[in-house]
Amino acid sequence: MKSTPLTNTHIELGARMAEFAGYNMPISYAGIREEHEAVRKGVGVFDVSHMGEFIIRGKEAMELLQKVTSNNVAKLEIGDAQYSCLPNDKGGIVDDLLVYRLPEENCSEGERAYMVVVNASNIEKDWDWIEKHNTFDAKMINISYRSGLLAVQGPDAHEAMQSLTDVDLAGMKYYTFVKGKFAGIDNVIISATGYTGSGGFELYCDNQDMKALWDAVMAAGKDWNIQPCGLGARDTLRLEMGYCLYGNDIDDTTSPIEAGLSWITKVKKGDFTSQAIFAAQKAEGTPRKLVGFVLNDRRAPRHDYPIVNEAGEEIGIVTSGTISPSLDKPIGMGYVKKEYAKEGTKIFVMARKKQLEGTVSKPPFYKV
Repeated sequence: MKSTPLTNTHIELGARMAEFAGYNMPISYAGIREEHEAVRKGVGVFDVSHMGEFIIRGKEAMELLQKVTSNNVAKLEIGDAQYSCLPNDKGGIVDDLLVYRLPEENCSEGERAYMVVVNASNIEKDWDWIEKHNTFDAKMINISYRSGLLAVQGPDAHEAMQSLTDVDLAGMKYYTFVKGKFAGIDNVIISATGYTGSGGFELYCDNQDMKALWDAVMAAGKDWNIQPCGLGARDTLRLEMGYCLYGNDIDDTTSPIEAGLSWITKVKKGDFTSQAIFAAQKAEGTPRKLVGFVLNDRRAPRHDYPIVNEAGEEIGIVTSGTISPSLDKPIGMGYVKKEYAKEGTKIFVMARKKQLEGTVSKPPFYKV
């Protein structure tokens, strides 16, 4: 089992550890509810150094990414980040990812540079997929195993961390980034992104600087009662927002169109993998759609539980579910036949032989 640069720190802090994507990762510290609440109302910090990072650079780096990703990379200016996905050639999703257009200080004339951030469980698969399509003048560099990542999230994150940098954190626009000094560490990528829906930013640096970065973040956030957070709270936070988790809500068999990701699938940008399939789906619709739902019960829906209609006919399947700490109710996401996808539609989740009544509801759930 692999470790991040902070694994021993998490163990020393008493975190409950478990394997995730091949890494020994913290699941919780004080408890999922407490950590969830800290991010929704204050500030929390996640070690997500297990994520993968690739550098794509060269005169045709943009053309390579245009070919393999669904969003329009051509719109990125230096300092912009973009959510996107890697479609396979059958209309499914190899992975979802972030694309950063990097400064060109180390580029030759006419070259561009990008950083692609992928899910930990898909690092090798994604690398192989992009490399397979690299018939362009573009160089690929895998920096996954020398790069660390902290996510400092919550409404107090900017104020709590401002003493560590001259960058105006509160003034950063969503999905932009800067490269600068943070906690005395040079060349930190400070990114106004996250996976919680509560604001904040993510910090990329070399593995060798991760312990110093963690200590500085925890010390700076002390007056704001900063909480270390594990993957348990990360999951409840993203699910309340309706954010997809690869391997649960999206995978090689799901289309970004049926998953509600039409907005990152730019079929008019030119040729890219599965472009014709997605164009047809946008024009004609898909037989099923990914929806959110709230249950009128106390039992959490689980991955692969069947979804049925009032007549007991199977109409879909649960992809993610939990008890929402913000609502104190069970919530979930799942694919249903398109005629049952309208908000307010009554559905039932089958928990063994028990039917759990629920209603299709559009995320974010914590504002319901």
